[in-house]
Amino acid sequence: MTLATATPALIDRLPQVRGSLEANGSLADFIWFRCGGPADVLFRPADVADLVEFLKACPQDVPVLPVGVGSNLLVRDGGVDGVVVRLSKAFAQVSVEPGNRIRAGAAAMGITAASAARDAGIGGMEFLRGIPGTIGGAVRMNAGAYGRETADVLVECTVVHRDGRIETLPASALNYTYRHSELPEGAIVIEAVLEGAPADPAVVGAEMDRIAAEREASQPLRSRTGGSTFKNPDGHKAWQLVDAAGCRGLTRGGAQVSEKHCNFLLNTGGASADDLEDLGEDVRRRVKEASGVDLQWEIQRIGRREKTRPEGEGQA
Repeated sequence: MTLATATPALIDRLPQVRGSLEANGSLADFIWFRCGGPADVLFRPADVADLVEFLKACPQDVPVLPVGVGSNLLVRDGGVDGVVVRLSKAFAQVSVEPGNRIRAGAAAMGITAASAARDAGIGGMEFLRGIPGTIGGAVRMNAGAYGRETADVLVECTVVHRDGRIETLPASALNYTYRHSELPEGAIVIEAVLEGAPADPAVVGAEMDRIAAEREASQPLRSRTGGSTFKNPDGHKAWQLVDAAGCRGLTRGGAQVSEKHCNFLLNTGGASADDLEDLGEDVRRRVKEASGVDLQWEIQRIGRREKTRPEGEGQA
């Protein structure tokens, strides 16, 4: 076990693990925005059994939060209470199964699952090429792109509950809606089964290439960003509303609304999480004033703010 120095009161209450427990574990090292505070404790389980045993023994009053690669996440500057779980490579296996199915570990990237499907002559999962996060994150938030979403391909997912129970849930149990699921509170996705349809690998590959090229041309992929900032309201495109409200290129501290795609926020260098969140709230306010539409955050914001937002500014 790897164990760094930490607040004794918390560390003393946590069970021993075969993976690693890191006090004040940096999240900014891998979160796409590259900013924000640390986790009180960052846990990297060695495997499923390690995760199960940890959750069984972890005190119920200690918050536990799974985090993938942080491609759709803003960690506030004050850090995150309790334990953040980051799944290791042991959870990233991908295999092909009968019935045009792919079994993917929660830590596997969307592009890895899409590529396995292509190589096996399975179509319908090409959109995963356009989702820069993990399969676990995609299952949790019903991630989607290019006209399809996780709900279209998920057969079932396996989760570990907060008490250590392992359960396999059919897709219907998640009651998917746009960018939302009813995954049980505290459950950590460890695996998913996805199903497509027979297809020519060359055709699937061509569509994946098209998606990759379109993303490269239209999105600020080489910047410190967090993906789409706001959900598309019914009947609208979020980026069009942001643009119409005059927010393209808008800045606050080191944060900026992307000029390439204005539903993306950027850390241009040295931005704090407060800069990014406050800029997002400023955009929401301006869009509301300009169009009457109340934009909702798509980026997940977690943790403690180091300062209080001035009275009167929007809250998500």
